[in-house]
Amino acid sequence: MIGGPPPADPRRRWAILSVLTLVAFVTNLDATIVVIALPKLTEGLHTSVTVGLWTLTAYIITSTVLLLPAGRWADVIGGKPVFLLGMAIFTVATVLCGVAGSGAELIGARLVQGAGGALALATATPLIVATFPSNKLGMAIGVNSTAWVMGSIIGPIVGGALVESLGWRSVFFVGAPFAIVGTVGGALVLPAGRRAAEQAGVQAGIDWGGTLSFAVGLVLLLLGLSEGQAWGWRSPVIVTVFVLAGVLFAVFALWELRQRAPAFDLRLLARRHFRWGLAVDASYSIGFFATTFLLTFYLQGALHLSALDAGLVMIPLSVPQLLLAPLGGTLADRFGSARLVTAGAILLMVSAFLLGQEGPHLDVPRVVLPLVVMSVANSILWPALLKAVMSSVPASRSGVGAGLFYTVRNVGMSLSLTLALVAAEASLPKATASRIFLGTAGVLSPTARHALVNSTDAGFTLFVAFYGLALLASIGLLRRDPEATAATPAAAGGVGEPLPAPTPSPVPATGEDGGATVGA
Repeated sequence: MIGGPPPADPRRRWAILSVLTLVAFVTNLDATIVVIALPKLTEGLHTSVTVGLWTLTAYIITSTVLLLPAGRWADVIGGKPVFLLGMAIFTVATVLCGVAGSGAELIGARLVQGAGGALALATATPLIVATFPSNKLGMAIGVNSTAWVMGSIIGPIVGGALVESLGWRSVFFVGAPFAIVGTVGGALVLPAGRRAAEQAGVQAGIDWGGTLSFAVGLVLLLLGLSEGQAWGWRSPVIVTVFVLAGVLFAVFALWELRQRAPAFDLRLLARRHFRWGLAVDASYSIGFFATTFLLTFYLQGALHLSALDAGLVMIPLSVPQLLLAPLGGTLADRFGSARLVTAGAILLMVSAFLLGQEGPHLDVPRVVLPLVVMSVANSILWPALLKAVMSSVPASRSGVGAGLFYTVRNVGMSLSLTLALVAAEASLPKATASRIFLGTAGVLSPTARHALVNSTDAGFTLFVAFYGLALLASIGLLRRDPEATAATPAAAGGVGEPLPAPTPSPVPATGEDGGATVGA
């Protein structure tokens, strides 16, 4: 288990959770604050919109690719050293982003920053799992998830103020002190734990073959999706890119199945709740993460709202979740994760359908009401889903499990943004669509405005289908996992009995929702 048994002192648990929540906040703050700075950033570095957008993509790529080996390293050497290394890299790279003198330097620094973020993110969740007993785990995850929401709320507001008063470089410098505090706090309060390899016989080593084949395949897939409209979906280049991506993913899967210590442990998919949880994770991520992207197109591009006014309209997407996420985690502890995941998926389908009915004129209730419903849905779905997935993983492989979960999430996020841009480009030229997202397009013609409204509605309607897939996958979580049930009977109230001391390849106990008890 990463970090050893849960601390007996509740105050120690809350200190650990506070550090990990601060880190979650600063990493999400960095992501949202950079989006606001892109117009000034491209102007200040005298670079193109494409290069500006790559400052976002670069972070996503490295943070996604390194999540798998980061989770593996956490299982082998322990969560604390990997977490601290990640935060140190993230802090240094954040400063390098602020002093970058060209687009190439900034992209390079963002690649390094994404690597540090991956090391911290892949280990934070296993550390929470190892710190809190099962009957408090959902609550802890819910509290931690509020940090992501706070970053989403504060990022655009603070970023806009900083860019206007101090310039685009300030949006990077503002995150550095928080990162330093997170690093020092982690060094002081995180438990050292024993080496997972010593506890459970975990095989050491780095799976470079799996990591590289997955990385190149992912880059080719994103390249094909993002450039397909411009280069032609049937052009030899795009077809070749997709074929090569498919081949590399096939090689990746075959390679991983033959490894004794794989980065992407496909054997975990044999666990029913783990594979269904990842299916929900993928479908939910594709459906959700382009929401603000599409709303930016709609509110600023079609309705000509200012960045500040558009940000105010989108606040209902975040504020309810900030208040309700801890409650959602507590409900998962009490009633089981599966029911909450299913209810959340239904609410997300309804809210996305309503957002796909917007018209050419601003109707605040028609925008705000679906956003409130979506925020409530996220409050109950996300903590419950993360608990269900992590509770189905043996304690000795919680790092790998978290790496897989967040890798799927990041891939879904990348596909979500790419599909949203493809939907916009179906009605608008790519250059115009990109300028609308960056806020540099100016006033659109009536024809372009009408096309933009239609493409935005089409994008939300498309994502209804992915929420539907998440709902279908959530049904798989309603059934008990026979492998886990055979090991330990469920405890009353939906909370599994605590595991004994870790042994090689332990089979965890189950709760009412079929999830296993990890770190109890």
